[in-house]
Amino acid sequence: MDFPLEYLLLIPVGFIAGFLNTVAGGGTLLTLPTLIFLGLPASVANGTNRIAILVQTFTAIKGFKSKGETMYPFSLYLGISAFIGSFIGAKLAININGDLFNKILALIMLMVLVIIVLKPKVNLATLTEKITGKTLYISIVIFFFLGIYGGFINAGIGFLMLLILPYVNGLTLLKSNVTKVFVVCMYTVGAVIVFAYENKINYPLALILTTGNASGAWVASRWSVKKDDTVIKMFLIITVSSLAIKLWFFN
Repeated sequence: MDFPLEYLLLIPVGFIAGFLNTVAGGGTLLTLPTLIFLGLPASVANGTNRIAILVQTFTAIKGFKSKGETMYPFSLYLGISAFIGSFIGAKLAININGDLFNKILALIMLMVLVIIVLKPKVNLATLTEKITGKTLYISIVIFFFLGIYGGFINAGIGFLMLLILPYVNGLTLLKSNVTKVFVVCMYTVGAVIVFAYENKINYPLALILTTGNASGAWVASRWSVKKDDTVIKMFLIITVSSLAIKLWFFN
């Protein structure tokens, strides 16, 4: 059986995606369209991408933990809520028409770009951590719906979490990222269960993509994040815009 060499592109794409997903978000905006362009049906591309995300987030969790960073049990509460929601979202993703899914993905990609460009700055000096009581219950409800969205498509959810966690819970960027990767890991388990049960995962391509994703996540989790993220923003704006246009008009 011939092995198309273009499949190897998934390794560098996966590395970039794993790095981006760990320090901010947006990796799925690169990997999911790439899998579709390599010929996978939308639902299979979606399911295949989840294996890489699962390993990537687990690797990032281990990387953060090796530096003594954890948000337990707060992240566990949010993760359980998102895990439950992910079953709903993944089931919706499997049942949707492929062409419609591609157009929804293209629109979401452009909407996330708007969030990236217009993302308001958080004054870290004024943050007050709120992870118990009423705020915790509000967060659990919010993350249930984020779990539905994550189970459905996952694209750009990192940016949403990095907006919500500082504003609702008063978390710093580092604590928000630690919480984010744990929650994404948990709800991705739910999504993988659904996609695997429906036979919507291409395991050979998932393995190739995972190699890149996990490597990028480990490097990012060990990296001292600098907040001059202009280069990352410009890279995402140019790349994601191009992929969204191709998805909408030429797929």
